[in-house]
Amino acid sequence: MAARAVARIGADPVELIAFYILAAIVTISAVSVIAAKNPVHSVLWLILAFFTSAGLLVLIGAEFLAMLLVVVYVGAVAVLFLFVVMMLDVDFVELKQGFLSYLPFGALMGIAFIAEIALATFARGDTADNFNPYPGAETNAEAIGQVMYTDYLLLFQLSGLILLVAMIGAIVLTLRHRPHVKRQNIAKQTARRRKDATRQLDVKSGEGL
Repeated sequence: MAARAVARIGADPVELIAFYILAAIVTISAVSVIAAKNPVHSVLWLILAFFTSAGLLVLIGAEFLAMLLVVVYVGAVAVLFLFVVMMLDVDFVELKQGFLSYLPFGALMGIAFIAEIALATFARGDTADNFNPYPGAETNAEAIGQVMYTDYLLLFQLSGLILLVAMIGAIVLTLRHRPHVKRQNIAKQTARRRKDATRQLDVKSGEGL
């Protein structure tokens, strides 16, 4: 798998050195996410793995995916994990005991993931040599945009509609009407007249309000 990635990058020695350095950092970071005893340290290692993976995507010409990885996973998901872990009162002793009890199941799932990745890699054959990150476009983002907004336009709009419905549903489910809370009334604001909002006072000279 590494040989195919190196062949895809090219024969530039600088790119090869960058690939090996980034690949080593990703591997070390991924192992540290699991091996770290402190959950905060695990999240920080995870952020480093995301950043380094984005660098690998840039090397193969998928800069749009690299940008999405940094913006979505590092800028939103990983930061959310970090805040949640830091705000929760985690019992590390109980957490370690639970880790040992689920260790066989976790190892089985890890082996399954590695087998799936190996199967997908070897099943591709020589198709990796024909990889073109810019099919019919000058940039990777332009190529993805052409496909997304032409062939898959309806599916893209449908996914946006589903997210909109999910957002409205979350707001409706969590909305609670509490007494003594001043809320905005749009109809009352738009129907308000000037004489209802202002009052003219005849202030005598030398006196304050």
